[in-house]
Amino acid sequence: MAILALAAILLQFTTLVFAQVSLPNPSYLPPNASWGAVPSSGGSPNPQWTVLLGNSLYFYEAQRSGRLPSTKRVSWRNDSALNDGRDSDLDLSGGYYDAGTVYPPDYLKCTFPLSFTLMSACWGALDYGKGYDMTSQTPYLDDMLRWGLDWLIKAHPSNDTLYVQVADPDYDNAYWGGDQNIPSNRPSYQVNDTNPGTDVAAAASAAFAACSILYSNSTSYNATNSSIPFSRASLQNGTYSATLLSHARSLWTFANEHNDTLYQDSVPAAEDTYPSSDYKDDLAFAALWMAWATNDVVLYNQTQRMWSEYELGGASGGLDGVFNWDGKTPGIPVLATQIGSVMEEQWQGDYDLSAWQKLAESYLDGVVDGDGRARTTDGGLLYYDGDSDEASLNPALNAAMLMTRYAPMASSPQKKWSYQSYANSQLDYVLGDNPMKVPYIVGMNPNSPQNPHSALASGGDDISHLDTVPAQEAYVLYGAVVGGPDAHDKFWDIRSDWPETEVALDYTAPLLTLAAAHAMNDTSDPFYTTLQAGAYAKPKYHPCDAVFDCTPSLSRTGKIVMGVCLGVTGLVIAGLTAYWLYLNLGNRFPTYDGVNRA
Repeated sequence: MAILALAAILLQFTTLVFAQVSLPNPSYLPPNASWGAVPSSGGSPNPQWTVLLGNSLYFYEAQRSGRLPSTKRVSWRNDSALNDGRDSDLDLSGGYYDAGTVYPPDYLKCTFPLSFTLMSACWGALDYGKGYDMTSQTPYLDDMLRWGLDWLIKAHPSNDTLYVQVADPDYDNAYWGGDQNIPSNRPSYQVNDTNPGTDVAAAASAAFAACSILYSNSTSYNATNSSIPFSRASLQNGTYSATLLSHARSLWTFANEHNDTLYQDSVPAAEDTYPSSDYKDDLAFAALWMAWATNDVVLYNQTQRMWSEYELGGASGGLDGVFNWDGKTPGIPVLATQIGSVMEEQWQGDYDLSAWQKLAESYLDGVVDGDGRARTTDGGLLYYDGDSDEASLNPALNAAMLMTRYAPMASSPQKKWSYQSYANSQLDYVLGDNPMKVPYIVGMNPNSPQNPHSALASGGDDISHLDTVPAQEAYVLYGAVVGGPDAHDKFWDIRSDWPETEVALDYTAPLLTLAAAHAMNDTSDPFYTTLQAGAYAKPKYHPCDAVFDCTPSLSRTGKIVMGVCLGVTGLVIAGLTAYWLYLNLGNRFPTYDGVNRA
């Protein structure tokens, strides 16, 4: 116990000496949502894109767990869950609350989606880091990444151990309330040599590797091709980068030693939160990140063999699926093309870049053309039946992120234009260019969602009356991307309707990259500045999803009208039935005087 405690103290001290970028003084704070209805004067960086990027980072600060620093910006957040990991004699406090996919949103901490979120943020900051620098958001990016990465370091206390979840979803889900009364029974779950998890270990390795590149002092990761506008954020810290890479290597080895295990088979508690559908895509995706982080062209080429052997592009999902925490396959050829393009001078073309490029464009063309599972709603949203049903915006934003990244590397000017145009259309949809006239980011515009499904922000404590207690959300969860509208582009903004209004770490992740890219390159305002208050009108009836059944709910007047209509219809049917009986049966019976009148 004493040794473990000392190790924890040393670990905390070690992470503290990795000097962070100084936070601005005064701090950036989100402006009132009304500011998003006022067009800016443009310029570079554009003030509205700056606010969108700043608010997106602010959302992650609102999701923090553990002991909050004196520099915290979210005034209504408090220290919480300080005893996490005590059941394992380990300090697992800190990190982020996931606000996950089970009902209601919980205070779980989950390694699998967190790893994807951190990887996505670091990948975006490798590509469009100049956008963070230009808007003075780089210190907040650093703060956001380290809060997650430092926790992930603590969750990986030894080479063969990775903690994958904190808190029991069955127990924790009974609680709806603020951060000061979170249930204290928060068990921690791990994978290890005895009970491994290929997918979650590979995902964490990818996150560590991607972020080690971002923090590296080496200039070898910078694009040498002037036609590729990738630029890292100014976060270089060689010591921190080396620490991240050390964890990436260790987890990569662990994943390969147990390269056939789904982590929920070892941790059944994860079955109800973030179960993995396969491990092969995670392993191949992590291999690419490790190849880039370690400057290993041999491993890069091995990834192409993994693609073929694992049949990742096959009909079982592959390039016809979505890119998210559970599906890495669409991102593999995009990342492989990027690595091959950036490392061209160092690796001297000792690899087949064109094969990856063809795969990437096959996927992106399929999305644009609506082939396979990809389709576009009448309102213009990319939609995948089965994947978009409970978070429609996430697949679309992730696809837009991949297209924005890949467009500069496209094989023709036409394809470049096609990918960037489609990516812009999806982002515009999310920012208000949709049938509901709703920017689906909380706090960005007067028409933004008012009732995000968030136990942290709601201010309520009555799990039986989520929509009415309180009537108005207590706190504005600035920068949070909600689940989004249904397949018919309708959005109800109901707090209890988690498929449409829930927030989560991975929902906002692609927006970071897209906002940074536009802050870097776009002088015109985001679409939502054209919207005025009152443009959103809630649809009639209610949603038809995992929360609400598909029977329309009528108002009192509607029920009265329906009752009258049914009553009149009943009288008409009765009258017609009596008349039919008279005509067809009446003449078959004798009259009262015994004479048949037929």
